[in-house]
Parts: sequence; C-alpha cells; structure tokens
Amino acid sequence: MLELRFDENGLIPAIAQQHDTGEVLMMAWMNRAAVDETLRTGLVCYFSRARKALWRKGEISGQTQRLVDFRVDCDADTVLLMVDQTGVACHTGQLSCFFRAWREGELVTIAERVVDPRALYG
Repeated sequence: MLELRFDENGLIPAIAQQHDTGEVLMMAWMNRAAVDETLRTGLVCYFSRARKALWRKGEISGQTQRLVDFRVDCDADTVLLMVDQTGVACHTGQLSCFFRAWREGELVTIAERVVDPRALYG
C-alpha cells in the first residue's frame, strides 16, 4: 500500500512534469481516489477543489496525461507525476501553466500560447 501524507482536507499536491524534456507542466491536487485511479489506469486524474470532484485530465479538452512514473518526495506529502502530455497542459492554451516569469521588476510572458482555449473548451 502506498503511504502518502494527505493534508487535513484529504489532498496532496501533485506536480506534473514532462518525462522526456523535464519541463514542469502544472501543479494540481489529488485525493486518495485520484491517486488510486491514476495508478490503476495510467491516465492522470486529479481532484478539483472548485467542483469537489475527480477531474480526469483531458476528459473535456482531449489534452491527456499518460503516467510514466509516480514519484513521492522525502516527506511523502507531495507527488511528482512524470507524464507524457498530449497537447497542452494549461487551460489557457499554454503548453505549461508556468508560462510567466519575473523579469526586471515585472511579470512577463515567456512562452507563446499554443492553442486558443476556446478550441479546447468551446
């Protein structure tokens, strides 16, 4: 049995990283059911705090994440998901949710949008 330390809300932070390039794609939350489903199916599933329900990555947009490796940090309170991302990871149409950086005193966009989010979500 995989021993993880979930917070008081039953959640654990999950960082998704592209397995072959090392690019950090996104951070989301998982509960026990999301972890179990991800490990069972090989398709990444998160927990949506807004909807209070499981969120299967790509179920609406088609932008799925196939699990390559499931890693746990030293305190067992954060997971690192090495994934094979299909399409973009970010709901804004960016490849990664981390497309902005602090440069010379301001937050600037450092990567171009890959796809219009209206094409993904209608």
